[in-house]
Order: sequence, then C-alpha cells, then structure tokens
Amino acid sequence: MKIPRDLTTSTDQDVVGWALKGHERAYRELVRRYERPIFSLVYRMVRHRERAEDLTQETFVKALNALESYRRDYKFSSWIFKIANNTAIDHLRKKELDTVSIDGSPDAQNPAAAHESALQLGDSAESPLEELEARELGSEIEKAIGALRPEYRSCILLRYVEGHPYEEIAEVLDLPLGTVKTYIHRARTELKRTLDPPQA
Repeated sequence: MKIPRDLTTSTDQDVVGWALKGHERAYRELVRRYERPIFSLVYRMVRHRERAEDLTQETFVKALNALESYRRDYKFSSWIFKIANNTAIDHLRKKELDTVSIDGSPDAQNPAAAHESALQLGDSAESPLEELEARELGSEIEKAIGALRPEYRSCILLRYVEGHPYEEIAEVLDLPLGTVKTYIHRARTELKRTLDPPQA
C-alpha cells in the first residue's frame, strides 16, 4: 500500500509499517503522535524538565531502533509507553531525585512549566482556606510518592495521575495484572502509613 500524503488518519500499525519501509515521514508522524504524552509521563516520574526532555528523546531513539521487534497485534501506545517507563525507572535507579511541592518542579523555567509538573488536586470552587489545605496535603502526598520504589511510583502515577485502567498498566509495565494490583495495594498502604502514621 502506498504511503498517503496525510498520515494523521492512518492507524499506528500502518504508520509503523511505512516507517519500517524507510519512510521518514512515518517516523516523524510517530514522534508527533507520542512526543507529548511520553514527555508528560516521564516528566511526572523524574520531575525535572531537562532530564525529561533527554529521557523522552532517549525513548524515541530506543523505540525507533527496536521498531522491527514491535508486534503489530499489540497496541503501539502500550509498547512505547513501556519503553518510556523503563527508561525513566532506569534513570531513577541510577540517581535518587528530590521530590517537589505540589506547585511543580523547582527547575521549571516559567509558570506554564511549573503547572505541567504540578499535581492537580484542588477544586476551582474551593475557598482560599480549603485550597491551601489541599495544597499542603498535595505536598505531603508528593513527598510520599517520591519515597516509593520506582515500580510502585509508576503504578500510582499511571493509575491515579494518568488515569490508566489496571489492564493497560499491566501492558505498559509488562507485568501480570495481579502484580500491578499488588503493587498498587502496597503503594497505597505505604502512602497511608506515611501520611497517617499511628498515634503513639
């Protein structure tokens, strides 16, 4: 099948097929489709813009170099998210990163960048006092998430920040569904213990 002039309506599988045939436009289309969501996931994992940009680029280099290993009966989004997640986790294991406040990464160069890295916990209808309380709670939550093992952190972010169902998280992380549920349960238990310690 001839590569169309406009690839925006083509399936991921078709675009991958054209990329494997050496069409540069197909490579660019895959990057266009997934650069932003991949960056978003990695940024929430590492909480540092420049590192996230580097790791996003590294993800695409790995993905495009391994494109022949992609099975077309498998969701491309899950396949590339798995590569991104593994890349971020490898980075986190090599270098322990500081957690940040709910207001976003301290490395943010402008308000928009800070907003991108912030967890959105508040309700626009809250009073100033309620909003302050939500922000204080959010800061504690972020610190607690930052203290989790990278695998637990991935599960919690994918589930409660990115909103992925358990089945998709299992695909992305290449883990059995039961393991994902166990990780999330353990992560929630650790978060509860950290955020609500038993009274002496």
